[in-house]
Amino acid sequence: MLTVRRAAEQAAERAAAEADAAAREAGRRADEQAAALAARVPPASAPAHVFLAAMVSSAAAAADVRAARATAQASAEQAGLLRARWTAAAQETRALEKLRERHLLALRAAELSAEERAVDDLVTRRHAVRTGENGEEEPWTG
Repeated sequence: MLTVRRAAEQAAERAAAEADAAAREAGRRADEQAAALAARVPPASAPAHVFLAAMVSSAAAAADVRAARATAQASAEQAGLLRARWTAAAQETRALEKLRERHLLALRAAELSAEERAVDDLVTRRHAVRTGENGEEEPWTG
């Protein structure tokens, strides 16, 4: 179970990293498009149809920038959700690791307790053998 949780955590980590990279790339593209739009200069003196075409082109570029910014925002939100999933997966893994550690400690404590009981039984048995029928301890001579 712990191995499965670790694998799920690693998959969530990879997904979050990929989403972060995609969000950064979308933001970079949106910034590039916005810079290109800002650098546009309308024609100073041109026929009306050329000026109109430049304005329509600028309006289309502005729509592209808005769409790119919306995409970047959606990518950032998705990355945030995936980071939250990764955090949850990591917390679940840590909880299982703690349970496993407690289980191992309980097993070790049980082993030590069994060893102590075995030693106690051995000591009690030796004492019973050394004690005579009258309840007094017989001297041990080697």
